[in-house]
Amino acid sequence: MDATTRYLPFFGRLLIGLPFAMGGFGKLATYSKTTAMIAAVGLPVPPVAYAVAILVELGGGLLLVAGYQVRLVATALALYCFATALSFHSNFADQNQMINFLKNVMMAGGLLQIAAFGAGGLSLDNRLSRGGVAVANTPTARGVEAPETRDRVA
Repeated sequence: MDATTRYLPFFGRLLIGLPFAMGGFGKLATYSKTTAMIAAVGLPVPPVAYAVAILVELGGGLLLVAGYQVRLVATALALYCFATALSFHSNFADQNQMINFLKNVMMAGGLLQIAAFGAGGLSLDNRLSRGGVAVANTPTARGVEAPETRDRVA
């Protein structure tokens, strides 16, 4: 594994995961303001939405940086980005809302790249894998029959 494929995925996960974690951590100190903003856009049960936001942002951001269950975490964060873009940033008459909408869509695109290509070499997924092949990237995990079992005759 060369330096590019070893280190770049980690730095990419770091650059995407840290802002999520920081946002979730920041929400811990702003319960009233955050639940009021959630209620203002008409989402049901603001305290539950607040808890989900902290769980997804803080938990997902930290898991992404650590490189644990990256494909699942990146997919969940991408869906969260789309949902927040549509729920909170859909007033396109306001240029700031348009910028934030596009920012969320761009983050979702980067997260889908992570979901597609995995965590990379510096990750818990790689560390916990079997035989150097990430568990989430094995043929069985992808739903493809492994070549050694395909040719067996019963």
